[in-house]
Parts: sequence; C-alpha cells; structure tokens
Amino acid sequence: MINAISIDLEDWFCVSNLSGVIQKDHWDECELRVESNTRRLLDLFDRHNVRATFFVLGWIADRVPALVREIEARNHEIAVHGHDHLLVTKATPQEFERDLQRALESLARSGVRQQPIGFRAPSFSIVKETKWALDILERFNFQYDSSVFPMGLHPDYGIPNAPLKPYKITERLYEVPLGCVEIFGKRIPCGGGGYFRFFPYTFTKRMIELSNGRGIPIVFYLHPWELDPGQPKVKIPLMKSIRHYYGLSQTEGKLEMLLRDFQFTTIRKVLGL
Repeated sequence: MINAISIDLEDWFCVSNLSGVIQKDHWDECELRVESNTRRLLDLFDRHNVRATFFVLGWIADRVPALVREIEARNHEIAVHGHDHLLVTKATPQEFERDLQRALESLARSGVRQQPIGFRAPSFSIVKETKWALDILERFNFQYDSSVFPMGLHPDYGIPNAPLKPYKITERLYEVPLGCVEIFGKRIPCGGGGYFRFFPYTFTKRMIELSNGRGIPIVFYLHPWELDPGQPKVKIPLMKSIRHYYGLSQTEGKLEMLLRDFQFTTIRKVLGL
C-alpha cells in the first residue's frame, strides 16, 4: 500500500508549543534554520525516490522563496499551512480568511507554478467547533484538508469519532486524517511528529503495518526542525520542553528506516487528484 508523507514547512520558533515565549512579532529576531533542515529532508527523499506534500507557511515563503521553488522543482507537492501559524481555534472566520489569503499571496510571490489544492491547519486546529473553516476552504477552491487527528488523546486537538481513512468531509472537500490505528477500541497515533520521536521505531512500523493491512493508508507528517538537535533551546515548562526537544537526534535515522520499509507519495496522488 502507498501511504502519504507530508512536511509542515515552518521553523523551530513558529510552533504553538513555543508561542508563550517567542511571539510572532519576534520571529524575525530568531535564527532561521529551515533552509538547511529542509534540504536534508529533500536529499533524503531523493535517495528513496519519494515525493512528499509540503504544507508551506506563508511567513516562511516570504523569507525563503527560493527554498519553496526548489521544493517544487524537486517534484514535491506544494500545499498551504496558513501564513502566521494562526490556530483556527483562536481565530474568527474573518481572521482565518485573511490569513489564508495572505498565505496564497505569499506562495504566488515565491514563484511556484502549482495551484495548491491542499490545506493543513496549524496544530491540527480543525476540530468540531471549527468546522466553519471548511466552507472558507471550499470558497478558495481547495480540494482537500489534512487537519483532523481522528483521536481524543491530545488535549488541544482531535475529533475522536472521525473516520481513519480519507473521506468526504463536505460535498466538495476531502478530509485526509493523520495516521491512527484502532486497537481494542482505543485509537493510537502513528502518523509522525512528536509521536514518531517518542515511540520506538519498531512500534511505529507495527502500527503502520496494521493500518495498511486493514486497507487504510497512513498520512505521516514531520517538521524540518524535528531533524535538528542543534536548534536554539529556550526555557519553557517541562512538559512542553519534552514535547519539543525529545528525540531530535534520532529522527533522521528513524525516518530513513521508515522510507526504506514503506512506500510513500504525496497526498494529492493518494487521493488521485
């Protein structure tokens, strides 16, 4: 079975986990490390002949447009991650629409040729209370969203009863949920990010095998900063620090094994769009 692999193209300081100490107004004061980390990913994908979906943050596209063009030139899918890493759960419909418009304008200015058809909300913030955002995505002619984590484990995101495989969430919009496996009535995440760093690789491998054996492709995700143990470290509460920094030195090796053991492509191709 061919699974989907995706990259949320943002830098280490853009994440919601650090927003309490690094606010958006101070992003330009932070060391930009996204270029070198992303090229490590691109080279890794090339070695395994894998094409991925890159959900590009508009703020990043404004600062490193050549990187976004390079991603496209190396035959990956360009999709949208908003502009300012605005959580849909913290936005009004008007704010969300403005942020989405700015993101699309940033991608257009960067010089990419693709017309993005996919969207992922920062921090998976399409939840039951924010499904109003789907109507706005339709108006902007998106064909799929990949923002739903179909589980209830995390306190800030997730729709526990959502389907585990891609489905039509509206008449014109597919939802491509992040990878989870249901075992004895409990849903276990196996779709990347912090879960990939926390769990042993053998566990992730077994969960993906179970999902594929049930006919369900896994949607996997990572951030470029998750391959970067040398990134600046900031003082944040212990649990947030563990979530952000744990396992960074092992991510690249584990990803190499993942790409060796499973087949991956873009979300667009998995959907046949």
